[in-house]
Amino acid sequence: MSAAIAFENLTLGYDRLPAVSRLDAAIDEGSLTAIVGPNGAGKSTLLKGVTGALAPLDGKVRFGSLSRDDIAYLPQQSEIDRSFPLSVVDLVAMGLWREIGPFGWLGRARRARVDAAIAAVGLTGFEARPIGSLSGGQMQRVLFARLLLQDARLVLLDEPFTAIDARTMTDLIRVVQRWHGEGRTVLAVLHDHETVRTHFPDTLMLARELVAHGPTSNVLTAENQFRARQMCEACAGPPHDCGKSAA
Repeated sequence: MSAAIAFENLTLGYDRLPAVSRLDAAIDEGSLTAIVGPNGAGKSTLLKGVTGALAPLDGKVRFGSLSRDDIAYLPQQSEIDRSFPLSVVDLVAMGLWREIGPFGWLGRARRARVDAAIAAVGLTGFEARPIGSLSGGQMQRVLFARLLLQDARLVLLDEPFTAIDARTMTDLIRVVQRWHGEGRTVLAVLHDHETVRTHFPDTLMLARELVAHGPTSNVLTAENQFRARQMCEACAGPPHDCGKSAA
């Protein structure tokens, strides 16, 4: 199986201080991979390195048959300004941005695609609702609908199931499994190891450096988890490098 992404001696960080150090790993094309590790492990930092939002301090992120134009990225909800006056349909339609540009016209056919994406995440009837009025679970459904429209070959999810209800989580996991079944490559930062064991065949464990990568049953061992905690606790850097914001 060919690699969708390869990390080659990759070091990422802030103000020249590493949050991910000397990472060597390859993510297979079409794989469904969880990224796990303690707070401060560099998980979200790694996704930002893949998107290009964070330039490497050293090493490279290489793409196989993919490119950064093939990426759909779901940030943590805390990074999204929900006070901006957008409706559900407005936000979901942003998934067509690369196709129609910032001032493009939806038209009947594209509006039908937007409505289909909204229906696929169970929010039919919410089209006109302002995003600021949505619950956490409803907002996450909207963001997944936007991802559906992007039709990307590489999907990056940063804590997609945090602070949502069980039913929403079940519905959104079905969407993730659908992407996997279509041969897309999915990378997801997750904290709940039971969710990882149940739904993610592959896992990459970070503790600022690589702890383990491979089949989930081989990676999520008590020994690896203990080692990851020790590695993060040994970090002597400043809070933004080793604390939760670097997770």
